Amino acid sequence: MTFTYPAVFTPHKDDKGFHAYFPDLECCVADGPDLEDAVENAREAARDWITVELEDACDIPPSSHVDDIELEEGSFVKFIMVTIKLLPDND
Repeated sequence: MTFTYPAVFTPHKDDKGFHAYFPDLECCVADGPDLEDAVENAREAARDWITVELEDACDIPPSSHVDDIELEEGSFVKFIMVTIKLLPDND
């Protein structure tokens, strides 16, 4: 199953790193020393968040529209796609 969620990336003030959060996934955040690592860490955080929700049989929230997300100055949105295998050895 594939999920796509917007992540908000904000550059660090004191280095070249980025902080990321998912407006739709409560308390789902990530960080990285550069944009590439921040994106990969965000993907892993979202995968972990969604996996836990699926295991707990909770509802997975719908994805926000990018126009509905308020951004701080310098922040931007990237859509993060996560694929989760629901059955072992099943693509």
